Amino acid sequence: MAIFAGYRVLSQAFRPLASSLDGSCRSLEQARCLHHVLQTNERQCARPGTHGARRQYSSDAKSGDDLCVRYLDGEDSGIVVFGINRPKAKNAISKNLVKMMSEAVDAVKGNNKVRTVILCSLVPGIFCAGADLKERAKMHQSEVGPFVSKARTLITELGNLPMPTIAAIDGAALGGGLEMALACDIRVAATTARMGLVETKLAIIPGAGGTQRLPRAVGVSLAKELIFAARVLDGAEAQTLGLVSHAVEQNKSGDGAYRRALDLAREFLPQGPIAIRMAKLAINQGIEVDLATGLAIEEACYAQVIPTKDRIEGLTAFKEKRPPRFKGE
Repeated sequence: MAIFAGYRVLSQAFRPLASSLDGSCRSLEQARCLHHVLQTNERQCARPGTHGARRQYSSDAKSGDDLCVRYLDGEDSGIVVFGINRPKAKNAISKNLVKMMSEAVDAVKGNNKVRTVILCSLVPGIFCAGADLKERAKMHQSEVGPFVSKARTLITELGNLPMPTIAAIDGAALGGGLEMALACDIRVAATTARMGLVETKLAIIPGAGGTQRLPRAVGVSLAKELIFAARVLDGAEAQTLGLVSHAVEQNKSGDGAYRRALDLAREFLPQGPIAIRMAKLAINQGIEVDLATGLAIEEACYAQVIPTKDRIEGLTAFKEKRPPRFKGE
């Protein structure tokens, strides 16, 4: 029965793409957000064999005042960047941001060409300051619950994306901002970043998964301490506690964590995309159950890669002593 249970969890791994993203960044703020990401990309694109050619983004993107979504192109094809862009509100989570991020997540989750999603900020010094308290103060009490529920659903969907997700924390990630980062598979932070679940300062509790994901990241006792004290950590402290995987020195352009996240995403690109998705699914599902059931889930996930063309390509490439050319088939 455990094996059959394992097979049932696979249905979320592959779903047809419902819609494609189109359009381009509008307004001065969006132009700045694109320049920020392009500037980072350009500085890292000179590699052997590229002759220093500038790696461009595709025009396949959807943008708005609060979010800029970019599909990288060239050698970075397969990497998608979600850039939060609310400079006047310190990237606080608003109704519109929740709506736009939900649309962005829906657009990539069924797209088998997307290999990795990077969640970052396009506002220097800020990742996400949590809930938009100014907007929250204007809400009727009856509106608060449904809004928090939508935010929680968004963060859950982000965590359920079938491809790897990386949070690049180059600034403050507080409350809901850290909860978004916790939903990602990997977190990279600048040493100068500040992060914490600070909701108890407002006489509330983390409501978008923080009470569940933080203990899974750092352990139950430590998570209680951090939440009870509303403690804020810097990037180096967060790495020591296991809250982030990598802590990097911040650079002059303020995108040190994003650069490291991009390097990680590039490490994922050459690997078999179906295999990575199945590995993520096996880990995510298996960690929540007993070992016997987890092993059954792994077996079920392994069964999904056996009939793929990519598996045959991997064996052929190994035999011919050449790099494999995986297509996600």
